[in-house]
Amino acid sequence: MIREVLRYPDRRLKLPAAPVGAPGPAIRRLAEDLLDTARSFPRTVGIAAPQVGELWRVAYVDCTGHPKVPAAQGPLWLVDPVLIASDGDEIGREGCLSLPDITANVRRPTRIAVEATDLEGARRRIDAAGFEARVILHEMDHLDGVLILDRVASLALDVFPRRR
Repeated sequence: MIREVLRYPDRRLKLPAAPVGAPGPAIRRLAEDLLDTARSFPRTVGIAAPQVGELWRVAYVDCTGHPKVPAAQGPLWLVDPVLIASDGDEIGREGCLSLPDITANVRRPTRIAVEATDLEGARRRIDAAGFEARVILHEMDHLDGVLILDRVASLALDVFPRRR
């Protein structure tokens, strides 16, 4: 089911999400809704549960077909993700479904390792680089109530109207 995406300044976007533990039927339904909602927006590569008003630590990332990720890992479900390693440093432009009218320059690591539970309940390690790492970290930020506006060095110099 396609869900309504919360938009800033909805205060729920600033709240930390609760850990899931073992994903049950309700979390799997939420995961399906995240997938449906993400696919309803062209060129969307990720979405997190808080963006649809569900304060659970669940996010979906899929960079398949994106020109900046020629070797994308395919759909990734991140339940209770934890960043375990990061390296490098790069400023890149990011957009967000919850801030549809702007993009922003955000500094992020260029290589990461994350541990997350999949929808079957298995804990796994995900290694990502470049744009795919950026997307994963962006979605993980949502789980902590952090938006791209919280990550910019300067609201005056690093936030731009979105080009249509």
